[in-house]
Amino acid sequence: MTPAPGPGLRLVTSPAHPAGSPPLRAVARVRSGPARLDFEQLAARIPAVQWGLALAGDADLELHLACRDPQELREVVATLRRAGAAGVQVELVLRTLLPAAAAPSTVLPARSTVA
Repeated sequence: MTPAPGPGLRLVTSPAHPAGSPPLRAVARVRSGPARLDFEQLAARIPAVQWGLALAGDADLELHLACRDPQELREVVATLRRAGAAGVQVELVLRTLLPAAAAPSTVLPARSTVA
């Protein structure tokens, strides 16, 4: 039995990996090296990047990723390090939680890619 998400939160479920949907979601918290990392360049070079946040704190960027498999996730981390990241911490997303009062329109859409 899955535990309840907690007071004031609701669990958002979706069909198990619809066709074309990457099954592995992760959050990468990235610390810049001597040179500042540019989100737009990273997003253009790494198709798995869905969206991100610029942060003030231990990490400089938080990248939300959708990968096909663990190998693609490893490639993303390697690309971030080659781009100059001093540190990359990756956490896998188990499920999405939203406040109970949140409207479906407040969920950020996944970035679509055109082949």
